[in-house]
Amino acid sequence: MTDKPILEVRHVSNWYRQGGAFSRKEKKQLLKDVSFTMYEGEILGVVGESGSGKTTLAKAILGMLDDVEGEIIHHSKRPQMVFQDPASSLNPARTVGWILEEPLIIYGKYDRAERKRRVKTVLELVGLGEEFLDRKPSDLSGGQKQRVCIAAALIVRPRMLIADEAVSALDVTIQAQILKLMYELKEQYDLSYLFITHDLNVVYQLCDRCMVLKNGVIVEQNTVDELFRNPQQEYTRQLLEAAE
Repeated sequence: MTDKPILEVRHVSNWYRQGGAFSRKEKKQLLKDVSFTMYEGEILGVVGESGSGKTTLAKAILGMLDDVEGEIIHHSKRPQMVFQDPASSLNPARTVGWILEEPLIIYGKYDRAERKRRVKTVLELVGLGEEFLDRKPSDLSGGQKQRVCIAAALIVRPRMLIADEAVSALDVTIQAQILKLMYELKEQYDLSYLFITHDLNVVYQLCDRCMVLKNGVIVEQNTVDELFRNPQQEYTRQLLEAAE
Protein backbone atom coordinates (compact mmCIF):
# COMPACT_ATOMS: atom_id res chain seq x y z
CA MET A 1 0.00 0.00 0.00
CA THR A 2 1.25 3.47 -0.88
CA ASP A 3 0.27 6.95 0.32
CA LYS A 4 -1.11 7.83 -3.13
CA PRO A 5 -4.92 8.00 -3.33
CA ILE A 6 -6.67 5.82 -5.88
CA LEU A 7 -10.15 6.95 -4.82
CA GLU A 8 -11.44 9.96 -2.91
CA VAL A 9 -15.04 10.17 -1.70
CA ARG A 10 -16.01 13.55 -0.30
CA HIS A 11 -19.30 14.31 1.47
CA VAL A 12 -21.33 11.91 -0.67
CA SER A 13 -25.06 11.60 -0.01
CA ASN A 14 -27.72 9.73 -1.95
CA TRP A 15 -31.51 9.64 -1.99
CA TYR A 16 -33.95 7.07 -3.35
CA ARG A 17 -37.58 7.65 -4.21
CA GLN A 18 -39.62 4.50 -3.68
CA GLY A 19 -41.87 3.74 -6.61
CA GLY A 20 -39.61 5.44 -9.19
CA ALA A 21 -38.57 8.91 -10.20
CA PHE A 22 -42.16 10.14 -10.69
CA SER A 23 -43.53 8.71 -7.47
CA ARG A 24 -45.07 11.11 -4.96
CA LYS A 25 -43.56 9.26 -2.05
CA GLU A 26 -40.92 11.09 -0.08
CA LYS A 27 -37.29 10.41 -0.86
CA LYS A 28 -35.35 8.17 1.50
CA GLN A 29 -31.76 9.11 2.21
CA LEU A 30 -29.44 6.10 1.88
CA LEU A 31 -25.96 7.64 2.17
CA LYS A 32 -25.30 10.52 4.53
CA ASP A 33 -22.18 12.68 4.09
CA VAL A 34 -19.81 9.76 3.44
CA SER A 35 -16.13 10.71 3.14
CA PHE A 36 -13.01 8.54 2.91
CA THR A 37 -9.81 8.07 0.92
CA MET A 38 -8.60 4.77 -0.50
CA TYR A 39 -4.93 4.25 -1.40
CA GLU A 40 -3.06 2.47 -4.17
CA GLY A 41 -2.47 -1.19 -3.35
CA GLU A 42 -4.89 -1.13 -0.42
CA ILE A 43 -7.64 -3.60 0.44
CA LEU A 44 -10.24 -1.46 2.17
CA GLY A 45 -13.09 -3.35 3.82
CA VAL A 46 -16.62 -1.99 4.16
CA VAL A 47 -18.79 -3.76 6.73
CA GLY A 48 -22.27 -3.32 8.10
CA GLU A 49 -25.61 -5.06 8.41
CA SER A 50 -27.99 -5.51 5.48
CA GLY A 51 -29.46 -2.13 4.57
CA SER A 52 -26.50 -0.18 5.94
CA GLY A 53 -25.73 1.30 2.50
CA LYS A 54 -22.77 -0.83 1.43
CA THR A 55 -24.01 -1.71 -2.07
CA THR A 56 -25.44 1.79 -2.54
CA LEU A 57 -21.97 3.18 -1.84
CA ALA A 58 -20.42 0.85 -4.44
CA LYS A 59 -22.96 1.88 -7.06
CA ALA A 60 -22.45 5.56 -6.30
CA ILE A 61 -18.68 5.16 -6.75
CA LEU A 62 -19.22 3.51 -10.14
CA GLY A 63 -21.67 6.19 -11.29
CA MET A 64 -24.61 3.79 -11.38
CA LEU A 65 -26.98 6.00 -9.35
CA ASP A 66 -28.89 9.22 -9.83
CA ASP A 67 -29.51 11.77 -7.10
CA VAL A 68 -25.99 11.70 -5.66
CA GLU A 69 -24.46 14.75 -4.01
CA GLY A 70 -20.82 15.23 -3.15
CA GLU A 71 -17.61 14.48 -4.98
CA ILE A 72 -16.12 11.15 -6.13
CA ILE A 73 -12.59 11.44 -7.53
CA HIS A 74 -11.08 8.48 -9.35
CA HIS A 75 -7.31 8.28 -9.78
CA SER A 76 -7.61 5.19 -11.98
CA LYS A 77 -9.43 4.31 -15.18
CA ARG A 78 -12.33 1.89 -15.53
CA PRO A 79 -12.73 0.51 -11.97
CA GLN A 80 -14.62 -2.78 -12.16
CA MET A 81 -17.06 -4.61 -9.91
CA VAL A 82 -17.35 -8.26 -8.86
CA PHE A 83 -20.91 -8.95 -7.70
CA GLN A 84 -22.28 -11.18 -4.96
CA ASP A 85 -24.04 -13.80 -7.06
CA PRO A 86 -21.84 -15.12 -9.87
CA ALA A 87 -24.74 -17.01 -11.45
CA SER A 88 -26.81 -13.86 -12.01
CA SER A 89 -23.74 -11.89 -13.14
CA LEU A 90 -23.08 -14.13 -16.16
CA ASN A 91 -25.16 -14.35 -19.34
CA PRO A 92 -26.53 -17.92 -19.27
CA ALA A 93 -26.91 -18.02 -23.06
CA ARG A 94 -23.26 -17.22 -23.79
CA THR A 95 -20.02 -19.13 -23.48
CA VAL A 96 -17.22 -18.15 -21.14
CA GLY A 97 -15.11 -17.12 -24.13
CA TRP A 98 -17.85 -14.78 -25.38
CA ILE A 99 -18.42 -13.30 -21.89
CA LEU A 100 -14.73 -12.47 -21.50
CA GLU A 101 -14.21 -11.16 -25.01
CA GLU A 102 -17.26 -8.88 -25.07
CA PRO A 103 -15.73 -6.08 -22.90
CA LEU A 104 -12.73 -5.95 -25.25
CA ILE A 105 -15.02 -5.70 -28.28
CA ILE A 106 -16.87 -2.81 -26.63
CA TYR A 107 -13.55 -1.18 -25.75
CA GLY A 108 -12.70 -1.39 -29.46
CA LYS A 109 -8.94 -1.22 -29.15
CA TYR A 110 -7.85 -4.76 -30.05
CA ASP A 111 -8.11 -6.96 -33.13
CA ARG A 112 -9.61 -10.44 -32.93
CA ALA A 113 -6.30 -12.24 -32.45
CA GLU A 114 -5.27 -9.98 -29.57
CA ARG A 115 -8.70 -10.34 -27.94
CA LYS A 116 -8.43 -14.14 -28.07
CA ARG A 117 -4.95 -14.01 -26.59
CA ARG A 118 -6.07 -11.78 -23.73
CA VAL A 119 -9.05 -14.01 -22.97
CA LYS A 120 -6.80 -17.08 -22.68
CA THR A 121 -4.34 -15.16 -20.53
CA VAL A 122 -6.94 -13.93 -18.06
CA LEU A 123 -8.47 -17.40 -17.80
CA GLU A 124 -5.07 -18.75 -16.81
CA LEU A 125 -4.72 -15.96 -14.24
CA VAL A 126 -7.84 -17.14 -12.43
CA GLY A 127 -6.85 -20.81 -12.61
CA LEU A 128 -9.06 -21.95 -15.50
CA GLY A 129 -7.82 -23.54 -18.72
CA GLU A 130 -8.76 -23.16 -22.38
CA GLU A 131 -11.27 -26.01 -22.03
CA PHE A 132 -13.58 -23.52 -20.28
CA LEU A 133 -13.84 -21.21 -23.30
CA ASP A 134 -16.76 -23.08 -24.86
CA ARG A 135 -18.60 -23.81 -21.64
CA LYS A 136 -21.67 -21.92 -20.48
CA PRO A 137 -22.29 -20.78 -16.90
CA SER A 138 -24.64 -23.72 -16.29
CA ASP A 139 -21.67 -26.05 -16.85
CA LEU A 140 -19.64 -24.43 -14.05
CA SER A 141 -19.49 -24.81 -10.29
CA GLY A 142 -20.08 -21.81 -8.03
CA GLY A 143 -16.37 -21.26 -7.52
CA GLN A 144 -15.67 -21.53 -11.26
CA LYS A 145 -18.41 -18.99 -12.00
CA GLN A 146 -16.88 -16.52 -9.55
CA ARG A 147 -13.46 -17.05 -11.12
CA VAL A 148 -15.00 -16.17 -14.49
CA CYS A 149 -16.55 -13.03 -12.93
CA ILE A 150 -13.14 -12.00 -11.59
CA ALA A 151 -11.61 -12.68 -15.02
CA ALA A 152 -14.30 -10.52 -16.66
CA ALA A 153 -13.44 -7.69 -14.26
CA LEU A 154 -9.71 -8.06 -14.92
CA ILE A 155 -9.92 -8.32 -18.72
CA VAL A 156 -9.80 -4.52 -19.19
CA ARG A 157 -6.83 -4.30 -16.82
CA PRO A 158 -8.27 -2.07 -14.10
CA ARG A 159 -6.22 -0.87 -11.16
CA MET A 160 -9.18 -0.99 -8.79
CA LEU A 161 -11.87 -3.61 -8.15
CA ILE A 162 -15.00 -3.29 -6.05
CA ALA A 163 -16.01 -6.68 -4.63
CA ASP A 164 -19.59 -6.61 -3.34
CA GLU A 165 -20.11 -9.67 -1.12
CA ALA A 166 -18.03 -11.51 -3.71
CA VAL A 167 -17.59 -14.69 -1.65
CA SER A 168 -20.74 -14.76 0.49
CA ALA A 169 -22.62 -17.09 -1.90
CA LEU A 170 -19.83 -19.70 -1.82
CA ASP A 171 -19.20 -22.52 0.63
CA VAL A 172 -16.33 -22.14 3.08
CA THR A 173 -13.77 -24.17 1.12
CA ILE A 174 -14.41 -22.38 -2.20
CA GLN A 175 -14.58 -19.05 -0.37
CA ALA A 176 -11.06 -19.59 0.95
CA GLN A 177 -9.81 -20.43 -2.56
CA ILE A 178 -11.35 -17.27 -4.06
CA LEU A 179 -9.95 -15.07 -1.28
CA LYS A 180 -6.50 -16.56 -1.83
CA LEU A 181 -6.84 -15.95 -5.57
CA MET A 182 -7.91 -12.34 -5.08
CA TYR A 183 -4.98 -11.66 -2.78
CA GLU A 184 -2.50 -13.25 -5.20
CA LEU A 185 -3.89 -11.17 -8.10
CA LYS A 186 -3.67 -8.05 -5.95
CA GLU A 187 -0.01 -8.73 -5.22
CA GLN A 188 0.82 -9.67 -8.82
CA TYR A 189 -0.87 -6.70 -10.48
CA ASP A 190 -0.79 -4.11 -7.68
CA LEU A 191 -4.58 -3.97 -7.56
CA SER A 192 -6.64 -2.06 -5.03
CA TYR A 193 -9.85 -3.58 -3.63
CA LEU A 194 -12.86 -2.00 -2.03
CA PHE A 195 -14.10 -5.16 -0.34
CA ILE A 196 -17.74 -5.02 0.78
CA THR A 197 -18.89 -7.74 3.15
CA HIS A 198 -20.98 -8.50 6.21
CA ASP A 199 -18.38 -11.07 7.35
CA LEU A 200 -15.79 -9.59 9.69
CA ASN A 201 -13.81 -12.82 9.64
CA VAL A 202 -13.17 -12.25 5.92
CA VAL A 203 -12.15 -8.67 6.66
CA TYR A 204 -9.62 -9.87 9.22
CA GLN A 205 -8.11 -12.33 6.73
CA LEU A 206 -7.89 -9.99 3.75
CA CYS A 207 -8.12 -6.27 4.47
CA ASP A 208 -5.65 -3.57 5.49
CA ARG A 209 -8.23 -1.08 6.79
CA CYS A 210 -11.94 -1.27 7.47
CA MET A 211 -14.88 1.15 7.49
CA VAL A 212 -18.02 0.40 9.47
CA LEU A 213 -21.22 1.63 7.85
CA LYS A 214 -24.52 2.03 9.70
CA ASN A 215 -27.66 3.58 8.22
CA GLY A 216 -25.62 5.22 5.45
CA VAL A 217 -23.07 6.77 7.83
CA ILE A 218 -19.45 5.76 8.42
CA VAL A 219 -19.41 5.33 12.19
CA GLU A 220 -15.81 4.10 12.45
CA GLN A 221 -12.76 3.46 10.28
CA ASN A 222 -9.33 2.22 11.24
CA THR A 223 -6.67 -0.36 10.45
CA VAL A 224 -8.02 -3.89 10.76
CA ASP A 225 -5.72 -4.72 13.69
CA GLU A 226 -6.75 -1.62 15.63
CA LEU A 227 -10.45 -2.01 14.81
CA PHE A 228 -10.52 -5.59 16.06
CA ARG A 229 -8.36 -4.89 19.12
CA ASN A 230 -9.90 -1.60 20.20
CA PRO A 231 -13.29 -0.80 18.60
CA GLN A 232 -14.52 2.68 19.47
CA GLN A 233 -18.23 2.33 18.72
CA GLU A 234 -20.83 0.09 20.35
CA TYR A 235 -22.14 -0.89 16.92
CA THR A 236 -18.67 -2.11 15.90
CA ARG A 237 -18.40 -4.11 19.13
CA GLN A 238 -21.75 -5.74 18.37
CA LEU A 239 -20.62 -6.73 14.88
CA LEU A 240 -17.40 -8.20 16.29
CA GLU A 241 -19.27 -10.15 18.96
CA ALA A 242 -21.64 -11.54 16.33
CA ALA A 243 -18.68 -12.72 14.25
CA GLU A 244 -17.16 -14.77 17.09
